Amino acid sequence: MVVSKKSPSRSSSSALICPSCGREYPASERFCATCRMPLVPPGEVIEAPRSEAHERARKVDPRFTRGPLVRVAGAAQQPEADMISGLLLEQGVPSVVRRSAGFDVPDFLAAGPRDILVPESGATVAREALYGAGLGAEVATSGRPDPRQVALVVAGIFAGGGAIALVVWAISQLV
Repeated sequence: MVVSKKSPSRSSSSALICPSCGREYPASERFCATCRMPLVPPGEVIEAPRSEAHERARKVDPRFTRGPLVRVAGAAQQPEADMISGLLLEQGVPSVVRRSAGFDVPDFLAAGPRDILVPESGATVAREALYGAGLGAEVATSGRPDPRQVALVVAGIFAGGGAIALVVWAISQLV
């Protein structure tokens, strides 16, 4: 009877583990499917986060950090924007919160609408995460208005102008 030991192919160069749950993954994986923590070689010492920013940075998935920033959602106040940013970070998507254009109240720094921006590569995942959290109606598809809505507004303006012209013509015929 032969007792087999760990095969050489399962060395630290070909296997990675999750520092949080201890599951093993092939070297081609980068993040734990369960914990979403970055995978490390077996036996590597994991340092404790040095700060809150360092802990947040460890949660960011590098696949979602490419491209220009795009608006994916809006929030009425700073606390709501922080909640949305936390939700996105749990999905590995980094986000930036900025005060919406045209609104500045220096006395009330947490007051007023906010835009939530994410890198373009993470926009789809961010929108899906927000939709899954019940914030789908709040999500903006882009910084530009929907072309169908613009067409409806223009049609309404022309219809209103036509109605006014018709009323003016009718009044001129009666006089």
